[in-house]
Amino acid sequence: MESPTPDRRSRKRLETRQKISDIATCLFVERGFDNVTVDEIAAASDVSRMTVFNYFARKEDMFYDVDDVARQDLLAAFDRSKKGTSPLESLRQFAHWAVAEQRPYARFSQPGSDKFFKTVETSDALKSRARAIRDEYTDLLTNAIAQAAGTRLPDPHASLAASMLVAAWIVAAFEANRIFRQTRSLTRANTTFLSLIDQSIKGIKVAVKGTPYA
Repeated sequence: MESPTPDRRSRKRLETRQKISDIATCLFVERGFDNVTVDEIAAASDVSRMTVFNYFARKEDMFYDVDDVARQDLLAAFDRSKKGTSPLESLRQFAHWAVAEQRPYARFSQPGSDKFFKTVETSDALKSRARAIRDEYTDLLTNAIAQAAGTRLPDPHASLAASMLVAAWIVAAFEANRIFRQTRSLTRANTTFLSLIDQSIKGIKVAVKGTPYA
């Protein structure tokens, strides 16, 4: 039998990962995150417990499954920018690109978003992981904007810009989701998100004025 090509293997891995994540999320939403075991997820996905952990280091990561995609896209944002574009402007353009492309982390018309947020609110483990992810993104952005600007860390201005950017994205995404739930208008949700991002980055540029990040 012919061995599968690397591309085919990659597709199969992605399909299996997505299948596990989708089934796990359905179970979490239906029964509550803390009431679902990894063994139950494995059985429902028709894979072994070990296979589940081959794809996800933590149970929480099956719920926050778009995190890896967001990180990859975020780092690639600087490569897409024209030479001479400041790190903050690159990230503003990235937000507009993510919405235009309807990337999963910037898609505010997701079905069942109400249940998603309710699941988070009722689980200390998910809330704790969300805080950890926020801190990881802050570190990721601090390093990324410093590298893009050619500066050395530690740099308080890079840390300040990254912290403000992460906070701005969280608020903007929360408000965009709220607007969509209230109005069912994706246009209004997208406009709200991008307006808040643009306004926030304008303020962050003022906060780090005189640095290579602005």
